[in-house]
Amino acid sequence: MHHRRIRPVAILLTALLAALPLASRAALPPVVDGQVLPSLAPMLEKVTPAVVNISTKTRVQVRDPFFDDPMFRQFFGLPGAQRQRVAQSLGSGVIVDAAKGYVLTNNHVVGGADDITVTLQDGRDFKGKLIGTDPDTDVAVVQIQATGLQALPMADSSKLRVGDFVVAVGDPFGLGQTVTSGIVSALQRSGLGGTGYQNFIQTDASINPGNSGGALVNLRGELVGINTMIFSPSGGNVGIGFAIPTDLSREVMQQLIAHGKVSRGNLGLETQDITPRIAQVLGLKNTSGVVVTRVSTGSAADGADIQIGDVLTAIDGKPLRNAQELRNAEGLLPVGSAVKLSVQRNGTTRDVLAKLTPEKLATLEGASLDARLAGVTFSELSQNLRSQGVGGVSVGAVRAGSRAAQAGLSANDIVIGVGNLRIPNLSTLKRLTGVNPRQLVLVVSGDEGVRYIDIR
Repeated sequence: MHHRRIRPVAILLTALLAALPLASRAALPPVVDGQVLPSLAPMLEKVTPAVVNISTKTRVQVRDPFFDDPMFRQFFGLPGAQRQRVAQSLGSGVIVDAAKGYVLTNNHVVGGADDITVTLQDGRDFKGKLIGTDPDTDVAVVQIQATGLQALPMADSSKLRVGDFVVAVGDPFGLGQTVTSGIVSALQRSGLGGTGYQNFIQTDASINPGNSGGALVNLRGELVGINTMIFSPSGGNVGIGFAIPTDLSREVMQQLIAHGKVSRGNLGLETQDITPRIAQVLGLKNTSGVVVTRVSTGSAADGADIQIGDVLTAIDGKPLRNAQELRNAEGLLPVGSAVKLSVQRNGTTRDVLAKLTPEKLATLEGASLDARLAGVTFSELSQNLRSQGVGGVSVGAVRAGSRAAQAGLSANDIVIGVGNLRIPNLSTLKRLTGVNPRQLVLVVSGDEGVRYIDIR
């Protein structure tokens, strides 16, 4: 047994402390000069039962050039089933509806998981049912069947101000429930990288790994945000954390519960940042705003008489600095919202109103192209993906048992090529009609990266 040596100085100090009155050794007293000291404890007693731990298991196929070869497996007498490994992760969540057991969390905590376990503060474990996820805002909803739940009320996050005190509650590093406090450092943060829609609350309350999906509450114990990410050059907390405001997560949650997915509207246009060179060509005095490069026929932008070459300088009175800000604004507003656009044309600026409408994407049945593609539905990529420079054709659905399904094609894959032919859009894919190549090989981009699929 290892014994730690105690120095004589430490022994003397211990003796002196023991000789002091008990009051002298106590922590901060509850009352000083008749004034009660502030404490977050009463508020947290109501908040912490609504914050849960979420653990997930995801089965991942293990790829190996030797073990994937059926001849190799047969020669060595190996089992024919694909090998798997189980990836585990920890995160947090917030109960927002005690009666129905709805838990609000992050998509990156539960997205793609095969098994979800929700652990309450009192130690009870429940199997979580994934109601829906929205990767674009990193919001997800899980449901548990349990009694005696306690939910957090959701505050109006639009009333937050920089300098307001907030408290982050979560389960960092899987250590158990932890509470940190700070202030709101900034609001409406965006442009932090990634492909999603961003409108973050920035706070200096410590947010660490495992805190994702946890609660950011005000001093009344109301939910104002879902802790999501940190900015850190070293990987540790440096006082720059971000949370999804409740005004956004509430809207996404309602759509996920009602439909299992989020429907977004758009203006039906594509834009480009204005560089000094483009400003010179267009005869603009500065580079503020974005220039319109495409307008879809029959879209909201078309109805508002927006044309290619117009410059959009503001949306709902907020100046537009780049195309990403416009895309972000479209994605954060619900379908049917009316937006005011400031449009500059030939040196004159006017304001127009346009309503965000659901995006209509052209579709195509695979059977009309090739019999081997029967049961597959293709569609154009969304404007969101196109604006990020993604090209190809989206796989909308794949019928179970079809040739394509057996070959490994999945819904939400993106077909970027057929054989040696690059497929940037649906019209290019239509050129396959009647060709009937002897070998039908699709080049597909998906969760597993770029891969080849041979459909026979």
